[in-house]
Amino acid sequence: MAGKFTLGLDYGTNSVRALIVNVETGEEVGTQVFNYPHGDAGILLDARDPNVARQHPGDYVEGAASAVQGALAQAAGHPDFRADQVIGIGVDTTGSTPIPMDAKGEPLAFQAEFANDPGAMAWLWKDHTAHVEAAEITQKAKAMRPQYLAKCGGTYSSEWYWSKLLQCKRVSPKVFNAGYTWVECADWIPALLTGTTHPDQVKRCICAAGHKAMANPGWGGYPDAEFVGALDEELARVRKTLPDRLYCVKDAAGSLTAEWASKLGLPVGIPVAVGAFDAHLGAVASGVAPGVLTKIVGTSTCDMTVAPLDRELPDIPGLCGIVPESILPGTFGLEAGQSAFGDIYNWFVNYIQPGGPQAGSHEALTEGAARLAPGQSGLLALDWHNGNRTVLVDPRLTGLLLGMSLHTTPAEIYRALIEATAFGSRVIMERFEEYGVEAERVVNCGGIAVKNPMVMQVLADVMNRVMEVSRSEQTCALGSAMCGAVVAGKAAGGHASFADAAKAMTGVRAEKYIPKPDNVAVYNRLYRLYRELHDVHGVRDYSANLYPVMKELLTLRDETRR
Repeated sequence: MAGKFTLGLDYGTNSVRALIVNVETGEEVGTQVFNYPHGDAGILLDARDPNVARQHPGDYVEGAASAVQGALAQAAGHPDFRADQVIGIGVDTTGSTPIPMDAKGEPLAFQAEFANDPGAMAWLWKDHTAHVEAAEITQKAKAMRPQYLAKCGGTYSSEWYWSKLLQCKRVSPKVFNAGYTWVECADWIPALLTGTTHPDQVKRCICAAGHKAMANPGWGGYPDAEFVGALDEELARVRKTLPDRLYCVKDAAGSLTAEWASKLGLPVGIPVAVGAFDAHLGAVASGVAPGVLTKIVGTSTCDMTVAPLDRELPDIPGLCGIVPESILPGTFGLEAGQSAFGDIYNWFVNYIQPGGPQAGSHEALTEGAARLAPGQSGLLALDWHNGNRTVLVDPRLTGLLLGMSLHTTPAEIYRALIEATAFGSRVIMERFEEYGVEAERVVNCGGIAVKNPMVMQVLADVMNRVMEVSRSEQTCALGSAMCGAVVAGKAAGGHASFADAAKAMTGVRAEKYIPKPDNVAVYNRLYRLYRELHDVHGVRDYSANLYPVMKELLTLRDETRR
């Protein structure tokens, strides 16, 4: 008899991936990637404003059909696979990526009037145009609802829901006034597949609402109309369209419609799980648990962990939220991250292009950087090329490179950028541990975790932790497939709980990256200098004498070279 399978849909920054997984073994039998056709690698940019990052919702629709069909075609070659044995679907997306909708639940971008209007598109997570609005929301919440801020790290972000709505109201009033409500991409895709896109039917997830829109069961869901109305009275109109009840990934958004079953080639009526963010489900597929810090390492990073709901947790400054059941049922979800990680390496290779296409490739630069010892370059960088998400929550911060001489090489710079991203990761881990949330294990996933051993060794040495790597190369999509297995349930051949799903469908690789004591000692010295630069440039009213920093870098360089 054929096994049972689930489908995971992973909507990333540049593409959507479909993954078909055996629920009993975790074997991945079919996959397909669809690259978004609009814009630059799927992102609609504006040459006049580097903060703009939008996406066309039509790419999401086209991508679902194309990616699933391709994954099914590949899976058809597996002897145990039959399409009618797919028992559930899960969905993850980027976020906060809200989409303006009309009263019927259709994206405004699908209407001729708004087909080319950037304001009517999906406002991608990395859109930072709303930094002024984010600061206003932070100040208003401090004055009116400090409890709202306490659960999202003390500072509201330009990457988040209400900031983007308020920015749209100000710069694209025609779009804002035409919109009835705004729906996160993570909520809209499951609604699309289940025919529940009408605003009264969309099941909104606690993952997006809690971490990005100030929602919390402690105050009955989304922030109250009085508060959002104090920001702008038109926001109160949108607030009325938002439900009081929120859902998590153990819940079904609905059942696959006949229309979408025909498009995809799957059985009618199979359950589709409530959506969540890609990083959150990457954490699920990496075996997140109390004491386990999961790092989703790609163009940016998300650092996720969980704690039991019956544990008293302090409010942790700088986090992207402490939200009940946002990652796993029965636990608080804690989210942090870096706004750029691999994107910084890509910037250096693609924009600076040191040494030309061959000598300046990722492979060549990694090889050259790997030959260098910690401290040998005399360089130190800040990893803020796309602002700082955690712990400073400030999009108006920029990258920095210190210590260059007339002998500095591209490989040395490349290594300094890698080290900077690792230092940023250590800041996050230390913030968790400062407030009693321990990182006893660190499990990594994402493209860099699988493809670049040098980066992983630097992370191990800087953080002084063993770096484990998730078994799957498609961890976010696997997490979505696990949601499909749980909402299908044990009776249908799925799993009764996420613990059961994790036991059957996940694992880590045998190879681990072990901290090297000599490297750890040097990086501890470099990290102290990094924290000086971090706090001087990132913390208001922090003052320090930076005179010794260049001297110490030179001392480290000379000691290493001797």
